[in-house]
Amino acid sequence: MTRKFTKPFTQQEPLPEAAIERAVEIMRTGRLHRYNVVDGEEAEASVLEREFAAWQGSRYCLACSSGGAAIQIALRAAGVKPGDRVLANAYTLAPVPGAMFAVGAEPVLIEIDNDWHTDLGDLAAKAAASGARFLLLSHMRGHIADMDAITTLCERFGLTMIEDCAHTMGARWKGIRSGNHGRVACFSAQTYKHVNAGEGGLLSTDDAELAARAIVHSGSYMLYGRHGAAPDEEAFRRVRLDSANLSSRMDNLRAAILRPQLATIGDNIVRWNTRYQILEQGLRKASGLRVPERHQHEAYVGSSIQFQAEALSADVLPAFVAACGERGVEIKWFGDDEPRAFTSRYDSWRYLGDLPDLPRTRAVLSKTCDLRIPLTFSEDDCRDIAAIIGEVMAGFA
Repeated sequence: MTRKFTKPFTQQEPLPEAAIERAVEIMRTGRLHRYNVVDGEEAEASVLEREFAAWQGSRYCLACSSGGAAIQIALRAAGVKPGDRVLANAYTLAPVPGAMFAVGAEPVLIEIDNDWHTDLGDLAAKAAASGARFLLLSHMRGHIADMDAITTLCERFGLTMIEDCAHTMGARWKGIRSGNHGRVACFSAQTYKHVNAGEGGLLSTDDAELAARAIVHSGSYMLYGRHGAAPDEEAFRRVRLDSANLSSRMDNLRAAILRPQLATIGDNIVRWNTRYQILEQGLRKASGLRVPERHQHEAYVGSSIQFQAEALSADVLPAFVAACGERGVEIKWFGDDEPRAFTSRYDSWRYLGDLPDLPRTRAVLSKTCDLRIPLTFSEDDCRDIAAIIGEVMAGFA
């Protein structure tokens, strides 16, 4: 009998009981808006900001409506103006180019290497040629590039680094938390990320003026003093009248849902990585597939796994993906000419204007397959998934 996997790849674990109880308490008060508090009360969003800043090891934190909103606010607060060139790795998801479009920036897309990292040579060449002053670095699907080398390049070319850590909350490079290498970092609390509020974002930084601008941009009005991890009054007085209100606040309900999850993220990282490593070992046994080695300095969070179907051509890969789907294994393919669901390739972002051909990125993505690893999967589930992919692959060999 041909084995078939029957669990959904999009089902998350239930929210912690503490999150549900606190959310109900807040709903009973009716005070969902982060600035709607009574005397002596600190808003849940403010408490989350304090707790996340302490956990991340940053001085300041802002809770936003989404990860994409956090990126847009970070770009503006870092000083990106319409027409400014922003370097960005071409392998990412649509909210990243969307944020650049929203601020009127001109993207300069960087090639990726065979392991989905930013190509350092292409980054250096385009930094020199473009005159860009900003780098929006996406740690796409949790793959962290050589942060020592990237930091050195930023110093060499005078680049302000904005980190998109939607897939690396809790990850580290040489012991330093992802997000603490650049001037500002952005995190996502969307359902398929490492904490689940349905939607939401967090911004962290050690830069007082950037934090003040970001808080006013988020829609604080003149209530910025009610933020739990904010700079002092003087920082706000310098920027408050020159920073537009973008109405991108997180509400108290989502903050209540997130706080208990932040407390348990360390345990969940261990669980994700156990499942990732089982899949990794199983996929490496399959002929024709390649799972790149992770950097030894990279403490990753394996909430998804990517592999390259090296033995298959681009015209055969859709049939491979479909065959896996018929066996219950949902694979996303980043080489498709048409964007599907959450997956798109850089050349589908036509709203950015004329984009260059990036042959290396296109070649890598033409073989790139992607799997979510929800914690609703058991370790045995992961063994079954790897075995099914191997069996399907054998049929195409």
